[in-house]
Amino acid sequence: MSKYLDSIIAGFGGQGVMLIGNLLAYSGMNAGLNVTYIPVYGPEMRGGTANCTVVLSDDEIGSPIIRSPHSLIIMNRPSLDKFQPMLMDDGVQIVNSSLIDAELVDTDRIKSYMVPCNDIADKLGNTRMANMVALGAFIKATGIMDLQAVIDSLENVISAHYHHLIPKNAEALKAGAAAI
Repeated sequence: MSKYLDSIIAGFGGQGVMLIGNLLAYSGMNAGLNVTYIPVYGPEMRGGTANCTVVLSDDEIGSPIIRSPHSLIIMNRPSLDKFQPMLMDDGVQIVNSSLIDAELVDTDRIKSYMVPCNDIADKLGNTRMANMVALGAFIKATGIMDLQAVIDSLENVISAHYHHLIPKNAEALKAGAAAI
């Protein structure tokens, strides 16, 4: 059976959305999948909503453009408002319940996983790792690849100056997967 998953990852600028999109793309490549990654830059870096798209497939990818995604990682309310209606029926979404009220989340037509990403990251000692918590939950919920492939790819996206943070990021990924 062939693997295919397209995703939109969205949140406030500064929440590490581009970092986990890049990590997901590298992980897919390292797992032998074909990958596209498109970051969306602009006023997002100043606190607006930032997003990126990642397509993972073991077949050739026809287009990196996603109109109705199979999956979402939603880190804030404006991103939920914008992207949740686009998610295909029976799609999978990880929702950061630390910042988004549960009653706003569609649980009828979508497989929604409420994960308190910021709260889990706080317990690990660094709120900035909420993005890694979300990605760990996403990997577990979608089953697109083994979590270890993501952990092994951390060195591809975290600069050498910050390699000492790789074990903490790995811990955050595992905590996110455990939340599912």
